[in-house]
Amino acid sequence: MEIITLTRENLEQEHICCAISNNRDCQVVSKKAWLNERLPEGLMFKKCDVRGKCFIEYIPAENAWAPIQADGYMYIDCLWVSGKFKGQGYSNLLLEECINDSKAKNKNGLVILSSPKKLAFLSDPKYLAYKGFRVADTANPYFELMYLPFGEGHEIPKFRPCAKDARTNDTGFVLYYTSQCPFTAKYVPVVEAIAKKRGVQFRAEHFDTCLKAQSSPVPFTTYSLFYNGGFVTHEILSDKKFIKLLNDMGL
Repeated sequence: MEIITLTRENLEQEHICCAISNNRDCQVVSKKAWLNERLPEGLMFKKCDVRGKCFIEYIPAENAWAPIQADGYMYIDCLWVSGKFKGQGYSNLLLEECINDSKAKNKNGLVILSSPKKLAFLSDPKYLAYKGFRVADTANPYFELMYLPFGEGHEIPKFRPCAKDARTNDTGFVLYYTSQCPFTAKYVPVVEAIAKKRGVQFRAEHFDTCLKAQSSPVPFTTYSLFYNGGFVTHEILSDKKFIKLLNDMGL
């Protein structure tokens, strides 16, 4: 199986797995802009030569858009192998590619965001534990920072204090998000429009710099929704799911 590494030279021609429609689609435009800006910072996007979601994306932890302290490590933004590719060894292949590349770059190990049980948009803790990852730190309400050290004696990664409690001082809905996931380009405007139509207080806070993301009140900066200061969900909500949420909350 060939593994393709995205570069600035092939970025326009290659599909990006999680959004495979044409280059004019807002999701593709957003994601490719994100990749183009991050590649000089050491971001790597490697995908199997298949049509679908089968890729790994990682970046030096110092440049990660996440509130972590993990100097010398490599942070995995996303390891996604869709169901139709399960059981074919692609997850192992991609992870080994990341491990070998990170070791060649003299990294201390890998870090990745997970949870005690498998949740959407978070890496599977059972698979990570099977591959040797350990829990380095935890944050409310269910986030775990897992790490795979390449040797002994390195400092254990941890969450920044700002992200430990998943609380804010805001009123109404506040959505924190980045452009790391292409789905936010499509669905953030969708939930904004629904909230406006319902007359519900709603504000979207786009983390457009690494520093802002590293100061996030929650570990998952891709998409995290709060209401009256309390954490609601990290799942990227479609129109139907957001409407159901509002109905369930009586809003």
